[in-house]
Amino acid sequence: MRPISQFAAGACALTLAAAGLVLGTATAHAAPASTSASCSQASLPLPDSVCTPGAWNPDVTQGTIKSTICVSGWTSTVRPPTSYTNPLKVQQIAAYGYSDTSTSDYEEDHLIPLELGGAPRDPHNLWPEPRYGNEPAQSKDTVENRLKTAVCNGQVTLNDARGAIATDWTTALANLGL
Repeated sequence: MRPISQFAAGACALTLAAAGLVLGTATAHAAPASTSASCSQASLPLPDSVCTPGAWNPDVTQGTIKSTICVSGWTSTVRPPTSYTNPLKVQQIAAYGYSDTSTSDYEEDHLIPLELGGAPRDPHNLWPEPRYGNEPAQSKDTVENRLKTAVCNGQVTLNDARGAIATDWTTALANLGL
């Protein structure tokens, strides 16, 4: 998991608690929905960086990419089931205060994508990304795939790709010269 400051960790914990998420040692469990928004939509199409700072899978490192993310089909081996992501999506839609609460209008997306070794089940790495707007969820998918290809081809390091997409996926490719 990506290290974050104590302040950011505390803010994330408070935000998740307000969203009705209870963190355990291994997984997150959905609790009753919050009635007020605790995450901001101000940065859309980016997630609220306090609610969704990103996290990565410690098994995916620069030294393991050839046996993990660069293997065709690897992400399907770590992708969480919808029985996990759908309840989380409902909780996070409420936390973001979206007026449209139709789950089909959002992709429960990994800020640091599985293609770059993002943490599959960590709520700090998942958020309800709108499928509508100027930069819908589908737009980020293209960036994720191009970054994975660049990492696997040795054009950029895994950490540089993760940092760029976590900071701003809309400018990640340009910032890395891709």
